[in-house]
Formats: sequence, C-alpha cells, structure tokens
Amino acid sequence: MTSVDMHVDVYLSRIGFSGSPSRSLHVLRSVHTCHLLSVPFENLTVHSGGRVQLDPPHLYEKLVLQRRGGFCYENNSLFAWLLTQMGFQVTLLSAQVKNQTTGFYGPPFDHLVVMVTLDGQRWLCDVGFGGPGFRTPLSLDTRGPQEQGHRVYRITEQRNETSGMLFLEWQQEENRGEDGDWTEIYKFTLDPRRMEDYAEMCQFHQSSPCSLFFCKSVCTILTSEGRLTYIGRRLTTTTFPKEGSVLETSTRDLQDDEIPGVLKEKFGIMLKSPLIPKDEPMTPHRVIY
Repeated sequence: MTSVDMHVDVYLSRIGFSGSPSRSLHVLRSVHTCHLLSVPFENLTVHSGGRVQLDPPHLYEKLVLQRRGGFCYENNSLFAWLLTQMGFQVTLLSAQVKNQTTGFYGPPFDHLVVMVTLDGQRWLCDVGFGGPGFRTPLSLDTRGPQEQGHRVYRITEQRNETSGMLFLEWQQEENRGEDGDWTEIYKFTLDPRRMEDYAEMCQFHQSSPCSLFFCKSVCTILTSEGRLTYIGRRLTTTTFPKEGSVLETSTRDLQDDEIPGVLKEKFGIMLKSPLIPKDEPMTPHRVIY
C-alpha cells in the first residue's frame, strides 16, 4: 500500500473546482462535472505493464498527484472518498453494463457507481464510464426523462417480490422526448456494497478476453465542446451539437511513436512505462446475464 497524505483541497484543485466545498446539490453537480472534464476514463495501466490497485492512497497518488485517470473502480471509488470527506452521504452500488453488440449484460460488479443521498433525495453519480456517461448526477427519484444538453436520460425500474432492478437508459445522441427510442446503458440495484466486493471483477477486467479493458487500450475525456477518445491506434474527436448544428466526429490513425505525445498533449497523461497499443475484438461471455 502506498503511503501518501490525502487532501481534499488538493483533489479539488486537481479537478479545477474553485468554489466553496459545501454540502449542496449545486456543489455536487459542479464537482461531478469538473471531475469528468479533468480526469480521463482510461485503462492504460493495464497496457503498460502495471496492475490496477484499489487502495485509496494509491488511487489518490495516481489520479491526483500523477494526474492520471482510471476506469470505474478507480475514478468512482476515489470520487466517493472525496464526497464523503466533503460531508455527503455516499453509497457504493454494483451495476452491469449492457453490451450493445450481444445485447447481454456483464456480470455483477461489472461496474461501480455511486449514490448520494442529500436532503432526502437520491442522486446517481458516475465519473467512471466514458462515452454514454451523463454530465451531472441523475435523480434516482424521477422516472421521467432527464435532459442534459442535447442528450436525454431516464431511470426505469422493474420490481419483483424481493427487490427492484433499475435501468439507466438514453436516446444516444438524440432527444426525441419520452416516446423516443430508449437504449439501456446499464442496470443496477440500490443494495449497498463495499470496495472488497469489486476485487474479483477488477482482476477480470485486467485479464479476460471477455473484457473491453483487456482487449483495447482506451483513454477518453469529456471536453467543453464534446469528447476526445483514444482507442488502440486511433484518436476520435466528437463535437456535440449546438442549436442549429449536428453532432460531428473525426478520426485519425496514429503511428505507435505518435501515441505518447497524443496522450500527453490531449489528455495530460505521461506513462512511466511504454504503452502497448491494443484494439482486439472481445470474446462473448460464456454466461448470459
């Protein structure tokens, strides 16, 4: 375990939050957005000879002091620590991501998300997901559409005699109202979890050909204009639509010797060990969820 002092003010400076760290919905929304604009969603440790470690001091050193990013177990668990230190009531939740190719969900603990309870209201936070992710927390007490810029999300519920399963859905890069075509992103329950619960799946995502994170080297970050995404040997720039415009994407191929410079210039990432670019197809899960 890394020995390092963890400071809320240094963390907030890392993500560019300069307001008063009060326990309010405005601050929760602000730090959520600041995190997405500052800390990449990436798995480059896996593809540069390292292993992901989930103890908080190690994550703080990596994401805050080294100015790296991480995947969901890293970004969301450290974000949960930050929110707890700021006085928010935080609960870790387990989610299962839907594979848009096979139509099946990942295993339990496939994804870590955070619930914040504030003044009797519950909010879903997720700063560790990537492209389809939402910019500000979503209400867990609302079943109707929740608009965020050109996008719209909703959380639906299916209940049985013992429990309820919640589904995060969106209309991809469109907003056609409540009667539009909804696509499921992931499903989850509100059962409280502990970090130890995610250890097995964290190892799975670093070693299994059934995991996107093992099969592809990925780094993506939200920008003021849209999103930057590196995968394998490609860099994609997405510009979100504004009034009167449409969504635009452009992709350029990268040579291996270009990639370190792109990661430094576009994402602020400097790796300690050489990256081995990877973009291989995933193997479908044997078990259907």
